[in-house]
Amino acid sequence: MNLPAAFFPLWVQWSTLLAALGLLGWAASRVPWRTLNHVALNAWLGASVLTMAMWMMKGGFKPGLSFHLLGAAILALMMGPWLALLALAIVLAGVTAYGVGDWMSLGLNLWLMAVLPVALVSGVLRLSQRVLPPNLFVYVFVCAFLAGGASLFAVGLGGIAALGLAEAYPWDELLTEALPFYFLLSWSEAFTTGLIMAILIVYRPQWVATFDDSRYLDDKSDPGV
Repeated sequence: MNLPAAFFPLWVQWSTLLAALGLLGWAASRVPWRTLNHVALNAWLGASVLTMAMWMMKGGFKPGLSFHLLGAAILALMMGPWLALLALAIVLAGVTAYGVGDWMSLGLNLWLMAVLPVALVSGVLRLSQRVLPPNLFVYVFVCAFLAGGASLFAVGLGGIAALGLAEAYPWDELLTEALPFYFLLSWSEAFTTGLIMAILIVYRPQWVATFDDSRYLDDKSDPGV
C-alpha cells in the first residue's frame, strides 16, 4: 500500500516527512556501525534489494490500494528494529524513485509500511521472550509466522484508516472491497516469513540478529533426570 500525496493535506505530508527523517536519524545513531561485521552488512544489503524487488511485484485496482508482500517482519527479525527501519527506508526510496510512489508522501508511507510493522514484530518478539518458553517452535510460529501475518494486516488496516479519514474513498468500499484482500494476503505474508526465517536459522543463523542459539537450541533439561 503506497499512499498518494494528493489524498492528504500539505501539513500532513510535511509533518510526517520531518518526523520520519528524525526517526531515521535516531535509528542510524542506535546502530553499532563499528561492530557490524561484513556478513551482517552483506545480509542487510541483500535483504534490502530482495525486499525492493518484492515491493515491485504488486497488484491493485485504485490509487493507494495496492497489494504486495511486505517483508518487514523478515527484516526486523534478521537485523533488529533499527537496521530494519533503515532498510525499509531505502526500499521505499527506491520504489518511489522508480515511479511507484510520491516523494511528498514518503514520510507517511514510511510510518505506515516501516515503523508500524517493525514496531509490531519487535513488540511480539519481546513479549514472547518474557512470557513464552525459549523454544524454537515459539520463535518460528509466534515471532515469524503469526507476527509476520499480523504486520501486513496491521499495515492494511492503517492504510484503510488513513484513506478513510482523508475521505479518499467511502468507508464501506474500503471495508468491503479492500480489507478482505489484505486479510487474505496476510496469510501469504505469514507463510513466507515463517518459511524464510526457518530456513535462515537452520542454514544461516549468523544472519539473524534476533535469534540466540543459547536461548532456543541449548538443552536446558537436567541431565540427571
